[in-house]
Amino acid sequence: MSKIYCALFGHDYVTSKQVTHHIKEYTCSHCGEQATTNSRGRLEVMTPKLKEINDALASVHAKKIARNKGKISLQTAS
Repeated sequence: MSKIYCALFGHDYVTSKQVTHHIKEYTCSHCGEQATTNSRGRLEVMTPKLKEINDALASVHAKKIARNKGKISLQTAS
């Protein structure tokens, strides 16, 4: 039934994961289809390759944020 709803009215995507500040993963609240933003900012259906890319981006982004937090706390302590 939910696939029929999405076929008639379109998907109702909600953010399921924020990979970086610009890239997010979305899930349809009706049928569960997953999507992500591509390099141009448009929604694209999630594939295993895109999932792997998003996971790698998330880990690199987390390391960058942690490194920048360390630099900021060292600067305020000086």
